[in-house]
Amino acid sequence: MTPDLIELLMALDSRQFRNGLLSRYYNGASPLSFLSREAKVALRNFDQLSSNLCRTAVVSLQERLRLSGIEGTDAWSLFEYSDLDQLSAQVHSDALLYGVGYVLCWTDGSGKPRATVEHPSEVTVIRSPIDRQILRAVKRVRTKTETLAWIYYADRVEAWCAKTPSAGNAGYELIETVEHGLGVVPIVAIGDENEPSVIDDLLSIQDAINKLLLDMMVASEYAGRPRRYATGIELEEKPVIDEDTGLPVVDPDTGDVVTAPTNPFGGDESNRMMISEDANSKFGSLPAADLKTFESGIRVLISQAMMVSGLPAHYVGLLQDSVTSADALRAAEAALVSRAEARQRLYGVGWEAVARLLVAIRDGVDPASVTARVVWSPADTRSQAQEADYAVKLFSAGILSKTATLRKLGFSEDEVKQELIDFERDARFASDIRLGKFITQAITPESPAA
Repeated sequence: MTPDLIELLMALDSRQFRNGLLSRYYNGASPLSFLSREAKVALRNFDQLSSNLCRTAVVSLQERLRLSGIEGTDAWSLFEYSDLDQLSAQVHSDALLYGVGYVLCWTDGSGKPRATVEHPSEVTVIRSPIDRQILRAVKRVRTKTETLAWIYYADRVEAWCAKTPSAGNAGYELIETVEHGLGVVPIVAIGDENEPSVIDDLLSIQDAINKLLLDMMVASEYAGRPRRYATGIELEEKPVIDEDTGLPVVDPDTGDVVTAPTNPFGGDESNRMMISEDANSKFGSLPAADLKTFESGIRVLISQAMMVSGLPAHYVGLLQDSVTSADALRAAEAALVSRAEARQRLYGVGWEAVARLLVAIRDGVDPASVTARVVWSPADTRSQAQEADYAVKLFSAGILSKTATLRKLGFSEDEVKQELIDFERDARFASDIRLGKFITQAITPESPAA
């Protein structure tokens, strides 16, 4: 055991409770809140009722964070080899939920550069307090029989093993050390471990919405339908039957059979007639409870959730009856788009570091000598007709090249390259057709004059 290993494992353990809490809210398993102790006991079987606005807040941003290419280097093929063009969505989801996501850059069995997505519950880093660069990182994996931990330095990787599946901060033995010449820690943080989660401000609002939904369902069960009542009727008492033995319950003190009043008209819904021989009996009905009060409270809470998360109304269920236009929808998504673009700038730093590391591993160069810039797909919802018309006008005016025009239309780097190849092929094919027609006309003799 070394001080670095102990420090890293303690830092990793310190985040487990918070990550577990955020994960439960994201999965819709948030605990009941704003209830008395007796109510929590009575409603313990209803703790899974959740509208799960937390997942909506994460997914609404995650689906707008789409990598489309890497400029300045040919690292995009390495991204595709590691499936990062698809797996980047998981990294963004972790970064939005936990504040940070991690990518490990190393080599696979064939010696090619490979990047893997790591979960924040298994990986953490220690940064320099001066320049915020990563000094060292740890990855811990638990199996059925042992616990494995890897410490990543700027010049080596140390592998540690503990012969127990639940090892904490003790019992590890060094089993291997692998040197590398990257000069930087091969684990990249997408985001920052001190960055708050996008659902931090939603937790209490989610609890309040769940409370109102649960109250509404309970009220719907017990008072949501009209109920009939009868007075002046003698109730019947029947023995209480034990559910396990099927025998009558006996009072242990007196030895008498325990009885309980029962409904003289029957408790099933099929018995719709009430009869009484007593002339003083009275019958009536109670109206159903009005559940609109719960709707008003839920509307207020959803509006608060929209304020803190930037979610537009049509993402959380329309709160108005009018059908909005496409321009109105784009205007409603302006706050969400701004937040997504801010996340693109924040996460782009990490993805550029991943690109530099992959190229450095492949070419054996210093990562600092590699230039890379991330290209993102547009975060807003655009009108394709208007965007195409705008791009064509810029191209016709000579302001944009064909490559820049295709990128402005949202084409990925691979699609841009393929389109340019297809355009050159079509132009060459058209040129060959024109040349063939010219040669045909030149060698064809003119018809003699009549």
